[in-house]
Amino acid sequence: MIVQRRAVPAVLAAAALLLTAGCSSEGGGTSGGDSAASPSRSAPRSSAPGQAAGETPAAKGSVKVVRTVAEGLDSPWGLAPVPGGGLLVSSRDDGTILRVDEKTGKKTELGEVPGVSAAGEGGLLGIALSPDFASDRMVYAYFTSASDNRVVRMLYDEKKPAGEQLGAPDTVFKGIPKGFIHNGGRIAFGPDKMLYVGTGESGDTGLSQDKDSVGGKILRLTPEGEPAPGNPFPDSPVYSYGHRNVQGLAWDGEQRLFASEFGQDTWDELNAIKPGDNYGWPEAEGTSDDKRFHNPVDQWRTAEASPSGIAHAEGSIWMAGLRGKRLWRIPLNGTAASAEPQAFLEGEYGRLRTVVAAGGDRLWLVTSNTDGRGAPKDGDDRILELRVT
Repeated sequence: MIVQRRAVPAVLAAAALLLTAGCSSEGGGTSGGDSAASPSRSAPRSSAPGQAAGETPAAKGSVKVVRTVAEGLDSPWGLAPVPGGGLLVSSRDDGTILRVDEKTGKKTELGEVPGVSAAGEGGLLGIALSPDFASDRMVYAYFTSASDNRVVRMLYDEKKPAGEQLGAPDTVFKGIPKGFIHNGGRIAFGPDKMLYVGTGESGDTGLSQDKDSVGGKILRLTPEGEPAPGNPFPDSPVYSYGHRNVQGLAWDGEQRLFASEFGQDTWDELNAIKPGDNYGWPEAEGTSDDKRFHNPVDQWRTAEASPSGIAHAEGSIWMAGLRGKRLWRIPLNGTAASAEPQAFLEGEYGRLRTVVAAGGDRLWLVTSNTDGRGAPKDGDDRILELRVT
């Protein structure tokens, strides 16, 4: 186990100020960047050229909601499909993990993750299954504790009674800065079987450019929490830096990593991640002429996105929007957008938190209207099954 020892205290007053000032965060309030005089979005078409992975998808796609899989979820955040059937869902505020039968919608509580301290944007956030889940039955979780954000893993034993199916958490990595806002939280195992962790700068913008801090970064770890072999900085878990608040992680068919990120008042971003690169925050928000910074694949006004989870399917990145209340399709040619992004489901299901590939042309989509910033309707929150092109 590696322990990140550089402690960074939460600056709650500054975080609250950022929140009320209209920072994208998870999308409350109005933003100075959303005035009628500003264009709604700008697409840096040639900012990230790359080799095409097979055939470039059509410029225009489609989304059909096939069915509602489950209803009545409380502050859902992470979703992890279980091999052989079932969907694990984390509750940010309750600190619990449920298993949803994707055929019937039946919900079974695995248990409560001890040590979760939910406040603001913090709580029980992303979850992921071990790449060796079939044999080790390990569930990984990212959560906010009383002192930090951390990643733990727990043994899942479905033979035990409901509510008692999670073993004691083993801390894999700790010391990630926490705050009222910008706690990051998305975790995923990559094609290389390493653990990727998206973190936020917790409202302390200086952390993003500090390579000795794990705030405002994408981390790459072994399943045991050590800096992964081949990382760009010696003996460091840092994979990329200069991020504000990473919320989504996904790989395309050529094993290229993409990440979504909250902007402040102007631009939210979708980035193609290159090891060791600097993504600009707080020096740059969105596209920049500064050659030190890696420009985004695309960018959006904060009212149209405030992006959370992303998934790759049918040659495109699909990006869930919280404040934007829509699902974005970004068709790809390598690591560049091949056409204008297209918005779907605008306002139909409220805030959208997590989107996960379900195989082929299917996606799982999780709403987020019970998180204190939405307007819940009967049945919220829910998981939807989508068919996309």
